[in-house]
Amino acid sequence: MQTEQANRTAVPSQLPQAIEPRNPGMPLDMDWVRGAQANRSAIERRTASLPGRRSVKKEFQAAWLCRAISCIDLTTLAGDDTEGRVRRLCAKAKQPVRPDLLEALGMQGLTTGAICVYHDMVPAAVTALKGSGIPVAAVSTGFPAGLSPFHLRLAEIGESVAAGAAEIDIVISRRHVLTGNWQALYDEMKAFRAACGEAHVKAILATGELGSLRNVARASLVCMMAGADFIKTSTGKESVNATLPVSLVMIRAIRDYYERTGIRVGYKPAGGISKAKDSLVYLSLIKEELGDRWLRPDLFRFGASSLLGDIERQLEHYVTGAYSASWRHAAG
Repeated sequence: MQTEQANRTAVPSQLPQAIEPRNPGMPLDMDWVRGAQANRSAIERRTASLPGRRSVKKEFQAAWLCRAISCIDLTTLAGDDTEGRVRRLCAKAKQPVRPDLLEALGMQGLTTGAICVYHDMVPAAVTALKGSGIPVAAVSTGFPAGLSPFHLRLAEIGESVAAGAAEIDIVISRRHVLTGNWQALYDEMKAFRAACGEAHVKAILATGELGSLRNVARASLVCMMAGADFIKTSTGKESVNATLPVSLVMIRAIRDYYERTGIRVGYKPAGGISKAKDSLVYLSLIKEELGDRWLRPDLFRFGASSLLGDIERQLEHYVTGAYSASWRHAAG
């Protein structure tokens, strides 16, 4: 593992809430990649037991839910997005929970981790979030399929960074994983990382389309070796998005990478996480497998559009003792 001194002298992150050095990447290590395996039955047993074993109640649950809010990439990726919708979503990111509830919880100033939008909506989001410290993330590289010409994918990254995006969520070419062409995946990811410049890059693996958990493990390692600052499960557009087994595989790849290099890489489950109780399970998994340091927005995010509303309902129940209608907590 690299020394702590080496970590301190690495280039610091540029995100407002981040204190970790960027992942500089490393040469592609094919022995390490080919040695990555995944025991599906053991993974499924481990994750199936988590919801029943890890339960938090009362003030502890409220605290964990507030932490979950701080790690949400509040997202709108719809074909009918408008600047008005994005501005409303940004207002929600800055004030995710009613002020009276935050005051009762002692959590004034709580915000979401980021806003995630298509490229065309980046300028509107940057303007709406000016001075808030909340970064804008842009999905890129031919999202969600990642099948546009390579030079256009690189250009799209550059355009979003120039427009003010502090984070870029790229999609990998799934065919490189399915055909075992790890060098091609490494080269692609490295080019995306370079195009991002100072912007953090999240590599979307689209795990529901990779065929096996072993492929997920190997793709995770290759993307981190190529310099990904985060690895992310899904675009949210696949038939299968974030799952606990996939999360466990990716989290353990992150842990392995940290143990060998001393560099912490972030994790983002996305797609299908809409209930407060689900967010608690994911936070528990992160805590058990990676430790408390990963329970912060510079190393963990939820990709979600409806999760915040359910968390706000649960917090209102904790404060007032009564549940409110979901329409009282609209996101945008």
